[in-house]
Amino acid sequence: MMNESAVFWSRMLTELTLSFHIIYATIGVGVPLMIMIAQWVGMKNNDEHYILLARRITRGFVITVAVGVVTGTAIGLQLSLLWPNFMRLAGQVIALPLFMETFAFFFEAIFLGIYLYTWDRFDNQTKHMLLLIPVAIGASMSAVFITVVNSFMNTPQGFELVNGELVNIQPLVAMFNPSMPTKVAHVLASAYMTSAFLLASIAAFRLLKGSNHIYYKKSLFLMMKLGLIFSIATAVIGDFSGKFLAEYQPEKLAAAEWHFETEEAASLILLGFMDQEENIKLAIRIPYALSILAHGNPMAEVIGLNEFPEDEIPPLYIHYLFNIMVFIGMFMTLVSILYVAGVWRGWQFIKKVWFRWLTVLGGPLSIIAIETGWWLAEVGRQPWILRGYMRTAQGATTSEHVDMMFILFCILYIVLGIGSIVVLSRMYRANPIEQEIQDRMAEVEGGVR
Repeated sequence: MMNESAVFWSRMLTELTLSFHIIYATIGVGVPLMIMIAQWVGMKNNDEHYILLARRITRGFVITVAVGVVTGTAIGLQLSLLWPNFMRLAGQVIALPLFMETFAFFFEAIFLGIYLYTWDRFDNQTKHMLLLIPVAIGASMSAVFITVVNSFMNTPQGFELVNGELVNIQPLVAMFNPSMPTKVAHVLASAYMTSAFLLASIAAFRLLKGSNHIYYKKSLFLMMKLGLIFSIATAVIGDFSGKFLAEYQPEKLAAAEWHFETEEAASLILLGFMDQEENIKLAIRIPYALSILAHGNPMAEVIGLNEFPEDEIPPLYIHYLFNIMVFIGMFMTLVSILYVAGVWRGWQFIKKVWFRWLTVLGGPLSIIAIETGWWLAEVGRQPWILRGYMRTAQGATTSEHVDMMFILFCILYIVLGIGSIVVLSRMYRANPIEQEIQDRMAEVEGGVR
């Protein structure tokens, strides 16, 4: 028998865990690529500042990986404890990508350890940099396999349902389901974008705090360029995602866009709010834009919420999540364009305090965009845990102690969050870039002698 309290707290605990984990997971996916690019640029230009950038980022990255391991383990535990009925039904199908995700993580961790402890032990630094390739591949593939599980939950295939049991399971068909390409591409591009803007935010903050060191200026410019590239990629993939939703999950698209009636030449609704009578107020309507987003044709018909049973319509507040995600993406794309163009054109306003603060905001805003994007993806699938086959309430545990688990995991995440911030702050405060450059120069001179 369904326990409504258990369903509620199971959803809250899962949302809490995913919301906390996604921060460290995003950093874990995106930062290895940033390290590799920084070291490659340093070696190509014979620039010690970029080499040090890669070195310093790696030290902090190890801390975030450690926390990500804890939260990732918590997710695996909660899948079995909180959603036993779902795991009983679909566990055989998602076992392969879950196993592959674990393999990808260990692949990444092994080479990360070798990379970390072999600085200055290669006569040819190119060989050392090559160790980052499996690190970056492992980090990205870890995200790929987890996203495959999520995409299967959205567009399940590769099995038959007979008497409540999944039979004739084809794991590869299940993995390569319709939502997999767009979801995987969007997750990877947004992780790279967020990591770049987060590292740019740190460099901009140090410049604001009075450090005028060229190291931070180079770091800021490199990361803003990378952030611009991946923000554009994320936007392009987001357009493909809209077309995917129109074909495979039209109820999610309609709920996110507050599109109530099926119609041609549909307008896109931005901003606004909805009163208790579901009247939309203070919204911006862009004519034909929803039809273009959904089908690439301004006159195309877009399915509305009137086509679906009321109990299968996702919560309408996902419209706000969509808006937050989109506007942050647009904002960061604009800021990065202005900064990169400003450096090339010599515009002085990019050195102003107010613009530096906009750049600093890019880091936390990108994290918020990642969070709202995942909430949109997960809440937008409701009421299904396995779309079309099992509702969320059917997959949950009936335990009466999930609320206590929620409190305990809250304490754990608070400790992990504060602890990681304190450790990272002390690590870099105790080893400022000015001191590290002096030490590095002394090492080089000692080696020459």
